[in-house]
Amino acid sequence: MEDASTDVVVIGAGQAGLSAAYHLQRRGLEYTVLDAEQGPGGAWRHRWKSLVMATVNGISDLPGIAKPDVDPAEPSSEFLSRYFGGYEREVGIEVFRPVKVSSVAREDTDPAGNLRVSSGRGGWSAKAVINATGTWTRPFWPIYPGRSTFLGRQLHVADYVSAEEFRGLHVIVVGGGISAVGLLDEISQVTTTSWFTRREPDWRDATFDAQAGHNAVALVEERVRQGLPPQSVVAVTGLIRTPALRAAEKRGALERRPMFTAIEPDGVRLTDGSLLRADIILWATGFRAELEHLAPLHLRGPGGGIAMDGTQVAAEPRVHLVGYGPSSSTIGANRAGRAAVAAILKLPALQP
Repeated sequence: MEDASTDVVVIGAGQAGLSAAYHLQRRGLEYTVLDAEQGPGGAWRHRWKSLVMATVNGISDLPGIAKPDVDPAEPSSEFLSRYFGGYEREVGIEVFRPVKVSSVAREDTDPAGNLRVSSGRGGWSAKAVINATGTWTRPFWPIYPGRSTFLGRQLHVADYVSAEEFRGLHVIVVGGGISAVGLLDEISQVTTTSWFTRREPDWRDATFDAQAGHNAVALVEERVRQGLPPQSVVAVTGLIRTPALRAAEKRGALERRPMFTAIEPDGVRLTDGSLLRADIILWATGFRAELEHLAPLHLRGPGGGIAMDGTQVAAEPRVHLVGYGPSSSTIGANRAGRAAVAAILKLPALQP
């Protein structure tokens, strides 16, 4: 089957992808949006039901249409899937799904030539690609001594459903981010928990405002400009002591321990040599960017990351990464979509 031709292919229809599609539409470019999910919502479709809107860090409005009124008690997975789906219909963004992109490659050696986007459902030839595949499909499982010997259950945050399934069991939570402390709060209300992190958590009493968000994005932006693997924006902001987390502190749920030295069949070996018995190890160890389909382009540098100039890959200006590095949170996603389209309009292949 012959490839379909278009100006820009957007891969992913989460917040960053929809923002990019909105700006492509406004600027009159021909575009195609491909999404691997079964329906709207991006990664939010998979969030656990207890993650309600009241506990989600600020979600920016998609460009052009404000969020509808929010019920703080509604699961974020339901609210945001509905919001994204309604946005697609109202703005008129057609999303082809489920389409899992297998590769993006150069069609020839011409630096102004087209890129070929391949999938199990066909191919597309495009002058530029905006990649907005996020991180949810690539949970990070650290390699740890003895991990394969543990007789209890191990799961990643990506697999978490409800604290109720752990009732009566001792749960170890590993990780120092927002997901870790949020789940410690939740799980510690129904059973016993222990918390382990590599570093002391950086607690903040200030609220997370627009300036804090801007500063965090700037720090992550500098890393990717240097070609280093990006830190998450959340890793830069620190942990905010919300009322719920203050209550968890009072229960003793946030008493952090240094990382154990090894995992054993019945638990973990502590730094003092003693064994802490456990039934569950919950890895809240973050995610990595879903970029394997870009491997044919050889974008990674010696530092392990991809050197970026804004949203543009420094070594391949036809490729933009939104939802990567500084735009991996809702703080930067909308801005990144707009910036990517502005830069794509300057490509030689799109000049009149």
